[in-house]
Amino acid sequence: MATAAPAAADCRLVRTVLAAALSRTTAAFLFLSVVAVGVVVSGRWITAATTAGPLTRLPITAAIPAAAAVLHHPETQQLQPPHPSTPPAPPPPSRPTPPPSYSLSCPSLNLSNPAKAPKTSQTLARALSSPSICPASPSPPPPSPSAAGSPSSNNSCPSYFRFIHEDLRPWRAAGGITRAMLDRARLTATFRLVVLGGRAYVHRLRPAFQTRDLFTIWGVLQLLRRYPGRVPDLDLMFDTVDWPIVRAHLYRGKYAEMLPPLFRYCGDDKTLDIVFPDWSFWGWPEINIKPWDALQEDLKDGNNRVRWMDREPYAYWKGNPSVSATRKELVKCNVSSTHDWNARIYAQDWFKESKAGYKDSDLSSQCAHRYKIYIEGSAWSISEKYILACDSMTLLVTPRYYDFFSRSLMPTQHYWPVRDDNKCASIKYAVDWGNSHKQMAQHIGKQASNFIQEELNMDHVYDYMLHLLTEYAKLLKFKPTKPPEAVEVCSESLVCQAEGLEKKFLVESMVKFARDAGPCDLPPPFDPHELKLLKQRKENSIKQIQMWEQRDLGA
Repeated sequence: MATAAPAAADCRLVRTVLAAALSRTTAAFLFLSVVAVGVVVSGRWITAATTAGPLTRLPITAAIPAAAAVLHHPETQQLQPPHPSTPPAPPPPSRPTPPPSYSLSCPSLNLSNPAKAPKTSQTLARALSSPSICPASPSPPPPSPSAAGSPSSNNSCPSYFRFIHEDLRPWRAAGGITRAMLDRARLTATFRLVVLGGRAYVHRLRPAFQTRDLFTIWGVLQLLRRYPGRVPDLDLMFDTVDWPIVRAHLYRGKYAEMLPPLFRYCGDDKTLDIVFPDWSFWGWPEINIKPWDALQEDLKDGNNRVRWMDREPYAYWKGNPSVSATRKELVKCNVSSTHDWNARIYAQDWFKESKAGYKDSDLSSQCAHRYKIYIEGSAWSISEKYILACDSMTLLVTPRYYDFFSRSLMPTQHYWPVRDDNKCASIKYAVDWGNSHKQMAQHIGKQASNFIQEELNMDHVYDYMLHLLTEYAKLLKFKPTKPPEAVEVCSESLVCQAEGLEKKFLVESMVKFARDAGPCDLPPPFDPHELKLLKQRKENSIKQIQMWEQRDLGA
């Protein structure tokens, strides 16, 4: 109570001063009116905020941009006194508008119990036999025709894209692809794929091994999402079996008009099959191999776990040796009580591995040796890209087959060639040479992993598909139409019918946004002399290595 009287006196004094001031100046009156309104509004805001719930303290990082936005607002800038030496701060940069994302929803479907799922995939069969759930129009919409026809990436594609021209050269020389040619390709094809107006239609001709057809078709569907409006109308036959079968010598001269255009995953020097990226880029659920985007990151992390110089100074291979005679011979190169060929060979039993939850088949953990061996199976093997990605110097046993990217790999630049007819001694020599020339061996391994990370990313995989299909469509001498047996497929129809690991990999590898820019620029074809020089360069490098081996081994 002792402080009440002075406080009351102070209040009366304040009121007296304010009244006098208000009577003397109109400007002061206006100023205090603004202050009073502010107090009232602030009181109402506090009351409303308190009623709604406790106030939430914003993080400092969130408060700073908000405060900066107020200070840089044109109206508030007028209230700030000019500083004689500090220039006004520039406005905050505007964030680019993100591209519209695709939406995907599944209706209620009667799927089997995943715990009792059949041993073979039913996803594609269900999608082709169920009522279509594909959207009436793509979302987001395709770019304008002018944008679709004028790529704007301004980046040149990797050199292996030039082999697109080589793979299609026979049909270009024959004057194009006729319906009769396409029908001949049907004899062994797994499925027929037709693209019309950006929509895909599939006629399954025969079952594929595991889910090769499902994930190959899925890859094309993701290409349609990535480049809406850019994939031309086309009609093609795809064979998912490993071995190329279109024998070049059967289609010479007048028989060229019968040449079947057949797509598959690999080729060789005696065949004319059209090479296409394999299914594993979108995942291989049967052996728990992730989609390529995610696996590339895992492999990159695996490289960083053990420095190259600290790795085991031996050659490593792990796989299924029972699929070919050459792999069975490789097993004989393993370390034994009588011989050490500098190789550490491990047989992979995929049945047991699946039962154990794939604990011992993690590819990112297989980068602990200085050298890794690539050897073909019954034909080309998808393991090639995983082995090359490891920073280890790849010891490549003389191959017969090639996939879409491997024709640009060069011996002593990306890998060390190993003789197929004398594997064990050749492997031992390669490892001894590498351990005596560690910097050079490490450099070869690094160039290979850089190639895989930079030139074989999913951007380039999709661009390769787009360029190949575009050039193929230019050769068609007929207008593609929907076959009566074909059924429309889309991302929804496959994802919604899938279960378990299949569904997981489909979702993980799904293209989420359409790409505004075009693909990389397709390089020109080889001229015959240029291609001959490339082949000679590769052969000369291999011969040089073999001469060193013969000199040092006395073979």
